[in-house]
Amino acid sequence: MTTQQNTGADSDAQDMSPEQIQAVIDRILSKDVPAPARDEDSRGVLGKAQAISTLDEEHSIYDGEQEDLAERRALRRTAGLSTELEDVTEVEYRQLRLERVVLAGLWTEGTLADAENSLRELAALAETAGSEVLDGIVQRRVKPDPGTYLGSGKALELRDIVMSTGADTVVVDTELAPSQRRGLEDIVKVKVVDRTTLILDIFAQHAKSREGKAQVELAQLEYLLPRLRGWGESMSRQAGGQVGGAGAGMGSRGPGETKIELDRRRIRTRMAKLRREIAAMKPARETKRANRRRNAVPSVAIAGYTNAGKSSLLNRLTDAGVLVENALFATLDPTVRRAQTPDGIGYTLADTVGFVRSLPTQLVEAFRSTLEEVADADLILHVVDVSHPDPEGQIAAVRTVLAEVDARKIPEIIVLNKVDAADPFVVERLKQKEPRHAVVSTRTGQGIAELLEAISAAIPRPGVRLEALIPYNRGELINKLHNSDAEILSLEHEEGGTRVVAMVHENLAAELGEFAING
Repeated sequence: MTTQQNTGADSDAQDMSPEQIQAVIDRILSKDVPAPARDEDSRGVLGKAQAISTLDEEHSIYDGEQEDLAERRALRRTAGLSTELEDVTEVEYRQLRLERVVLAGLWTEGTLADAENSLRELAALAETAGSEVLDGIVQRRVKPDPGTYLGSGKALELRDIVMSTGADTVVVDTELAPSQRRGLEDIVKVKVVDRTTLILDIFAQHAKSREGKAQVELAQLEYLLPRLRGWGESMSRQAGGQVGGAGAGMGSRGPGETKIELDRRRIRTRMAKLRREIAAMKPARETKRANRRRNAVPSVAIAGYTNAGKSSLLNRLTDAGVLVENALFATLDPTVRRAQTPDGIGYTLADTVGFVRSLPTQLVEAFRSTLEEVADADLILHVVDVSHPDPEGQIAAVRTVLAEVDARKIPEIIVLNKVDAADPFVVERLKQKEPRHAVVSTRTGQGIAELLEAISAAIPRPGVRLEALIPYNRGELINKLHNSDAEILSLEHEEGGTRVVAMVHENLAAELGEFAING
């Protein structure tokens, strides 16, 4: 993997020796080779690909049995087995082919560290999709080449790397235009996949629910439609004239559709059907939210960058037992669980799909109904992996998506997770930048009690003060006060009944109005 510099490159990229360049590449590809220009103990530079945790223990006791994870890993892609059946003995054992990929990216702006982080994240995405990352290439350019994304010389160099490593796929760290993809494939002679396609592939692997599968398929079709290509028979037309005119004679119809036009029409028809199916699923989710709003149940949404620890936090707070995996976009389907504050106020806690830099627009639109859980929340727990090399970049990427779904005005607590594996100086820097924060470790339990107190102080609480004398024959009302989201301030048993002073919601205050004292 090499780095090319053009005129105007940053000063930190000048006069780099071949050994320094190779050290950067080794860090990107997770090779444990010390970097001469950096501290060997610096976190996030050595070890696994960026956004993949380096912790030895993947689960805590709060994550449950993780049966779904065992099922997922039973279908993992395996090296050495082909997708084309060559031997009958492969029938029982073969799985999806483990693709061997080479990465390609551009350094157009920012620092060398920014370019390195971006390619490390691409390596993590490729690993999550089940590929083996062999090598990579980074080019310093002011802007991408309109024909091949990379410059002509760098594209030829990429072809040589592909041939020498035996790779069968090139993954590019951006969304390619159809012409760029074709141009690059013509040079490297193997399949070219861009970042968006890679993310869509991960979503397709991990979607479990009917709604999630429909959303992913819709996003894939929206991405595929303008990129259909055809040659040979796919460009042939339906028969016209006497052959296709149903006996109406010559000239009764035009030249007919080509096969690629038929494909486009079928894709549009399928997309319309998927949109109707997703729209039909929406009322059920809205009904549940309406019930929570009617009962004045506060809602808290867990949002954040992928693999920041959102599902682990949900398991820690509610014992939900949802799937937890050290991979990007491990869980896609939202999970809603009921929780309580330390003083007994109930609220709902919803885990949502993770975000990533340059999240494909198709996914944001397809998962809009799911992301509405965030937009309708009373509080957002924004989980940040504080052990990540670029936590500020993660925060910015998440807030960009939150703005797209109109959720930026909702109160937000920054949850600095994985503090047990983080640099204390980074933690302190983020605490200074984000005044409303909680420092936690979902693995060890550090800071969880403080986070619960912060949630309790931030969610809407009952706002009506009620003093009532409830007869002893109406014990169900006392039970309702205990079960509802009411805050009982005092409770005394008197001769005429139970005197209670509590903070309640308006609907419960109206129900107990006939027993109210002093109005």
